[in-house]
Amino acid sequence: MTALAFAESRNAALAAAGTREFVTVLIGGQLFGFEVTEIHDVFSLQDLTPVPGARTEIAGVLNLRGRIVTAIDTRRRLGLPGRTEGFAGMMAVGVEHDGEAYGLLVDEVGDVMRLADSAFEPNPVNLDPHWKTLSRGVYRLDGRLMLTLDIDRLLTVAAPSA
Repeated sequence: MTALAFAESRNAALAAAGTREFVTVLIGGQLFGFEVTEIHDVFSLQDLTPVPGARTEIAGVLNLRGRIVTAIDTRRRLGLPGRTEGFAGMMAVGVEHDGEAYGLLVDEVGDVMRLADSAFEPNPVNLDPHWKTLSRGVYRLDGRLMLTLDIDRLLTVAAPSA
């Protein structure tokens, strides 16, 4: 069985069971989730090369196994303040969008969680309007909300002005 066939078989099994799997991450103390099916890699940030003149949410570029990857500062994309310690010690979630490779910089990567579709809820009415455009909805987890981020919107919707 090829890797693609295995992934498709697993996705079909999850859908039939009424569940989804998410990679959990912390960004600015908030819990977020990315669907596992949208993630290519999770890696620790090594050498990051700044790109002169790039938008503020472009942290730089890096070399991942011979491929140039654009590193996106998710804190900036979400309108959060930057880290005082810069990008040192950050993790990245590797994704593809429109044929390009991106590393979404996050403070921490947590667990992979399998969650029931029935537990999924729409975004709260009092959620920040910009975050609403980037989130598909939420799950309630032990007194915390996990916002599910839409990677396409995260990479295309304009970041809030600083």
